[in-house]
Amino acid sequence: MNEAKKYGWTLLLIALVAGCGGSGGRTQTFEAPTPVMEPTIHCARPAPGCEAKVADSLVTTEATDIKRGDIVVLIAPRSAEQACGFGGRYLKRIIGLPGEKWQERDGYVQINGELLDEPYIKRDRRDRESHAKQTIPDDHYFVMGDNRLVSCDSRLWGTVPESSIVEEVVEIKRG
Repeated sequence: MNEAKKYGWTLLLIALVAGCGGSGGRTQTFEAPTPVMEPTIHCARPAPGCEAKVADSLVTTEATDIKRGDIVVLIAPRSAEQACGFGGRYLKRIIGLPGEKWQERDGYVQINGELLDEPYIKRDRRDRESHAKQTIPDDHYFVMGDNRLVSCDSRLWGTVPESSIVEEVVEIKRG
């Protein structure tokens, strides 16, 4: 069974609003009940693949000035719904930027032919997949989860339009 499908129900970022703050109510706090960003962001046991007793809280704000490495909340495109079995909000990391060439070789990402330094990927979370080089369209981003073994992401459903990226994580509060 495809690991992404196995954990499919946990891939959706369930926006559990735990509180609000910031100016104008634009900052929100969420919990991530999914293992797709483990161990960067912990979800809570007993959910499969979750490492912590208590989920981390994520402080998010409106996404502006999106950069590689940012962790974002996005509205899943229809292709994600088809590939993963559901839509809604997803939590992912920005890997590729508009106009760049992305590919994966044996679990290692290359951007424009250069190996991407990904210190947030733990050895036991890296897959062994390979995907052909593709150019990321203008105004689109390539996103992936940090737990590559269970992440249903741009590798399966393509790039994400900038307009679908609604929040960026600005703080991770350990559970």
